[in-house]
Amino acid sequence: MFVSEALSVYCTSKVYGLYFGNPKRLVTGAKLKDVFGHDQPTFIMISYQNVLQLCWLKILLSPEPVEWSRVQLWRKKCNIKVQGWWARGERSLSEDETIHPFTVEASEDEIQDLYRRIDQTRYTEPLEDGRFHYGFNSVYLRKVVSYWRNQFDWNKQVKVLNKYPHFKTKIEGLDIHFIRVRPQYREGQRVLPLMLVHGWPGSFFEFYKILPLLTETQDGLAFEVICPSIPGYGYSEAPHKQGFNSMDAARVFLKLMERLGFTEFYLQGGDWGSLITTNMAQMKPECVRGLHLNMLAVTRGGLGMLLSLIIGPYLPFLVGFTREDVRRLFPYFEKNVYEILKETGYLHIQATKPDTAGCGVNDSPVGLAAYILEKFSSWTDKQNRDLEDGGLERNYSLDDLLTNVMIYWTTGTIVSSMRFYKENLKSNPEKRIDSRTGIYVPMGFAAFPQELLHCPQAWARWRYKDIRSYTYMSSGGHFAAFEEPKLLADDFVQFVKKVECKKL
Repeated sequence: MFVSEALSVYCTSKVYGLYFGNPKRLVTGAKLKDVFGHDQPTFIMISYQNVLQLCWLKILLSPEPVEWSRVQLWRKKCNIKVQGWWARGERSLSEDETIHPFTVEASEDEIQDLYRRIDQTRYTEPLEDGRFHYGFNSVYLRKVVSYWRNQFDWNKQVKVLNKYPHFKTKIEGLDIHFIRVRPQYREGQRVLPLMLVHGWPGSFFEFYKILPLLTETQDGLAFEVICPSIPGYGYSEAPHKQGFNSMDAARVFLKLMERLGFTEFYLQGGDWGSLITTNMAQMKPECVRGLHLNMLAVTRGGLGMLLSLIIGPYLPFLVGFTREDVRRLFPYFEKNVYEILKETGYLHIQATKPDTAGCGVNDSPVGLAAYILEKFSSWTDKQNRDLEDGGLERNYSLDDLLTNVMIYWTTGTIVSSMRFYKENLKSNPEKRIDSRTGIYVPMGFAAFPQELLHCPQAWARWRYKDIRSYTYMSSGGHFAAFEEPKLLADDFVQFVKKVECKKL
């Protein structure tokens, strides 16, 4: 089912007339809370032919001036999926909604096949003094592979993965994998549901260090945490049809939370998780108590962004910049444009021809490890490119890094994970309806200093309309939960406290 020629209309509590496309469902004299059962901003998808009636109703029925700046209309025809089917073939008449326990398993045949492929690896001689400027240095790669072949214990790491309860359930034709971690019951504690969403080239395993920090009671507050695998990543089934993007993932995860019985919950994400959780907050703001992110990319700044880039280095207070914003942003071309160009070659491949490059990394475990681990080097700290070992073991253990690689290798999901870029970037992202829709749920942001892009709070406010916390983190990069779990957990908890205090 689709909604064609759709509009997205933001309704404030000052709007007293709402038109749903059916004259019999005209609501007058009712505030937003009376209509929806809550007073959070809500998006209503209506057909284009009814926009005039809606506008006239706003004018005639509102006893106060209508906030026209709050009304966002798109005349362009668009299709908004309210349902999807990603399994092979036609949609079935019914879907099994049972939630099944799942266990990660290791097989000896799998391990022996891995060893055989590792033993047949053909290495490339690195350039003199190349370090990590050309990608993963093959001298250090030999060391990593030697550890993988001779010391890394996959059976032991599988036990680590099974430390938390795993489940699977069918949603829109796909087996969706997730872990669910409940806090130990303590008298007087308050438990809030939370979904954590990973990105690429990470996995649900990124959150294993932060889970104990979130499920332990702090000031009477603890979280019941749901960590799903994005479809096509790890143990979640990959879509079998074209078109599965972040909005589809968001819809699937909203259905997952509904199936688990949660009507309100918090969201946290970085990388793709940032976009997916943002889409969830746009689709069902009434369900999202708060949205916390550790990566932001604002692309629709327009003239405001241009002016801030011109004025910001000299008079930052005029454009809402802090001294820390200036330090992280400027010189803009060097710290942003040039650095992004150096770090996004992978993106252009995966957003255009993912299957071509995927043939190699899906067949070679060493190629896969180099492809993934290089990101954990340069995205953790760009200065790691100057080091012979890429600084990998400064922030992570080889066991943790290789466990993440093994999740991709044993499931064969590197290609399907790369396709997610193609599906999200095959058309102009700025023309997607989600990029033109504001986010009005309470939002918190942890700005880590080594993140690929820095987004000042002044820019974030263009899209996120209710920022409750914005923190300049002292250290850390792109993989915040993996690298700095304590810092991220503390910032998230402080954000939740601010939201809950205001709600009370």
